[in-house]
Amino acid sequence: MPTRRNFLKQAAAGGAGLLLAPLAGLHSCAPGTSRSHIRGSMHGANHATGHLLRDASRLPAPTHTRQVEVLIVGGGVAGLAARRELARRGFRPEQVLLVELDEQPGGNSRAGRNEVTAYPWGAHYLPLPDPRNHELLAFLQEAGVITGTDAASGLPIYNEYHLCHDPEERLYLRGHWQNGLVPELGVPPEEKQQIARFFKMIEEMRGAVGADGRDAFRIPLAESSADEQFRRLDTVSFAAYLDQHGFTSPHLRWYLDYSCKDDYGATAAQVSAWAGLHYFASRKGRAHNAVASDVLTWPEGNNFLVEQLRRQATSPILPNTVAYALQETPGGLAADCYDVTTHQTTRVEARRVVLATPWFITERLLAGLPATPLRPLNCHRAPWAIINLTVDGLPQGPGAPLSWDNVLYGTDSVGYVNATHQSLSLNAGGPKVITCYLPLPADKPAEARQQVYQTSYDEWVRRMLAELETAHPGLTPHVQRADVWVWGHGMVAPTPGFVWGTARQQVALPWQDKLFFAHTDLSGISIFEEGFYQGLRAAAEVAAVA
Repeated sequence: MPTRRNFLKQAAAGGAGLLLAPLAGLHSCAPGTSRSHIRGSMHGANHATGHLLRDASRLPAPTHTRQVEVLIVGGGVAGLAARRELARRGFRPEQVLLVELDEQPGGNSRAGRNEVTAYPWGAHYLPLPDPRNHELLAFLQEAGVITGTDAASGLPIYNEYHLCHDPEERLYLRGHWQNGLVPELGVPPEEKQQIARFFKMIEEMRGAVGADGRDAFRIPLAESSADEQFRRLDTVSFAAYLDQHGFTSPHLRWYLDYSCKDDYGATAAQVSAWAGLHYFASRKGRAHNAVASDVLTWPEGNNFLVEQLRRQATSPILPNTVAYALQETPGGLAADCYDVTTHQTTRVEARRVVLATPWFITERLLAGLPATPLRPLNCHRAPWAIINLTVDGLPQGPGAPLSWDNVLYGTDSVGYVNATHQSLSLNAGGPKVITCYLPLPADKPAEARQQVYQTSYDEWVRRMLAELETAHPGLTPHVQRADVWVWGHGMVAPTPGFVWGTARQQVALPWQDKLFFAHTDLSGISIFEEGFYQGLRAAAEVAAVA
C-alpha cells in the first residue's frame, strides 16, 4: 500500500477509502534488488480526502443549482443497474443524474489497459447464470453475451467468445500443476473420501427446497428459502459447521478457505455457514452450449459488464464528483456535489435520491437528515491488493499448462488470472498480463487498513513475486511492469448473522418515498448478480412512487 504522502492530493470530500485515484508518477522497486528494473503505477484509496466529509465547511459553497427527478449517488454495479432500469421504466435521460466520485464508474469492477491488453482491477468473471434470473439474462442478451435461445430446451445460447476458453483452471500443489482447483495430487485416500462427501452434500443442498417451496440457496439471495432449517445456518461460522460435520481434511479446509476468500475476502472462520454453503449450492447455471460450472469472462474482467450497463442508458454520469450534505427540501432532497476537477460545488435538487454507496459512506451522507433513516449495519470489509504484472515470459513447472485461473496451494493470495487468456491474437507467445489477487482477511479490518496504507509499492511487488517464484522459478527478470491497486475496504463479508439478521433488511427500506438504497452491502455478498439485483430493486421502488 502507498504511504499517505504518496497519494495524489485532491481537495474533495468523499467516503474514507473510496476516493480512488492514480498516484502521481511512476513507482520503482528498491535499487540493488533483483526487481530493481520493475516500474509501474500505484493506485489506491486517498483516504485523507475522505476526512474532509467530517468538516464540509472546508468545501466551497454551491455556485449553482441543478434539478432532476432522480439523483443516483454511486456508479458501481448497483448504481449503474438502477440507472439502466429507470430508463427501461420510462424515465427520460434528463430526469436522471448519476454522480460518481471516481474518474470512471464501475466500483470494484474497474479495469486498466496497457499496450498488451486490458486487465481487471477487481471482479473478473460471472458464473453461468441461473436461467430463472430473467432480468439478468435479458441484460446479457442486450449486451450480446447471449445470442439466442434453443427452441427445444428453452435454454440460452452463449456467445462462445464470452465463455471462458480452455484450459480454465489449475492448482500448483507439491511442485506440480494439476487440473482443477480441488486438491487431488498426493491427497491421502481418507481425505479424498471427505472431499467426495462434502461435494455430495453440496449436490443435495443445491436441490434442497424449503417448506415455502423456494430453493434453499438461490441467486439473488432474496429468492432463497425463509425456512428456518436453512436460515439458522447463518448463525454459526462456516468453520464451526465444518467441524460439526467432520470435515477436517486439511486439503478440503484449504480449498474452502480459498473459496471464501475468493468471493468474500474472508476465511471460513469469518463467514457464516449459510454463506459458505451458498457459494457452492447457489450456482445453478444452465445453457444450451455450456455446462453449469462454466464462467463468463473478458480480458478486462467485469468491467465489460459495467460498460454494457453504462451503454444501455443515456442519462448523464458526472465522474470525479463527490456528493455530501444530503438535506431535505420541500420537493424532496438535495445534495451538494463537489467536482474535484473544477473545484466547484453544485446543489442537486431531486424528488428522489438513490444511495448506491457502501454503507460506511451512506452513514455519512445520512448524517444531516433526521435520525429516522440512519440505521446501524455492521459491515465487515477487509482490504485487498491487486497486482497486475506485465511479463515477457512465464516460466512453467511440470503439469497442466497455463490456464485462465491459476492458484497456488497454501499461499496468501487466491492466485492469478491470465488477462490475455480470452485473446484471439495469433501472438500467443508474446507478452502477457497476469492479474494477482491478494485478499487480506483480518478480524480487525480497521487495523489492517492502517497497515496496508503504510505498505510501499516495492513491498507489494516483493511480496507477490516471492509467492509466484515458488511456482515460476526465474519469473522476476521477465517482469516488465507491475501495476498495483489497493482496495482499503474491499467487499462486504457475510459474517455470522449478517445475511438473515434483521439489520440488513431494515437498512434497505426506503425513507419517506424520497430516499432509496442500493448496494451489495445490502445483500451481504459482493457479486455482480447481487449488485445488479439491488439496482433493479431500488429502481422499481422509485418507479412505484413516481
